[in-house]
Amino acid sequence: MALLILIRKYKKADNADRRLVVDFYLKNTKQVNNWDLMDISAGNILGDYLLDKDRTLLFHLAGSESPWERRIAIMATFAFIRNNEFKDAMRISELLLRDTHDLIHKAVGWMLREIGKRDLEAEEQFLKKHYRDMPRTMLRYAIERFDEKTRNAYLRK
Repeated sequence: MALLILIRKYKKADNADRRLVVDFYLKNTKQVNNWDLMDISAGNILGDYLLDKDRTLLFHLAGSESPWERRIAIMATFAFIRNNEFKDAMRISELLLRDTHDLIHKAVGWMLREIGKRDLEAEEQFLKKHYRDMPRTMLRYAIERFDEKTRNAYLRK
């Protein structure tokens, strides 16, 4: 409930107060310790805030030892994807290709699928380059909306 309130506060805030919400969010990432908490908050707070700012922080989070911070990094890119900006989502996806955590595999696959909903060619370029190295869960999430023939082609390594 606290994150829903924080998202609402962020949406109503001016730029200065949005920065305060983002700082509070980042100081409390240890409390954002469940996939559903991240999925609802990362894009709506951190990703939205970074739409017109430097995104280096996301790459720092993507390299974190904490799987929660790594998931926040990729899920924050949902805000960019919604704005048809795919570069950072793909770069972070590349960084997380060999991640060992299943929750990261699912999140990366999901964000790649979201890219494909907006630009199938961009998703397929990424997949053609990386599908052999992707964990199966990540790949399955990414190709979920493909037709059966295309899905099967990607699944045959």
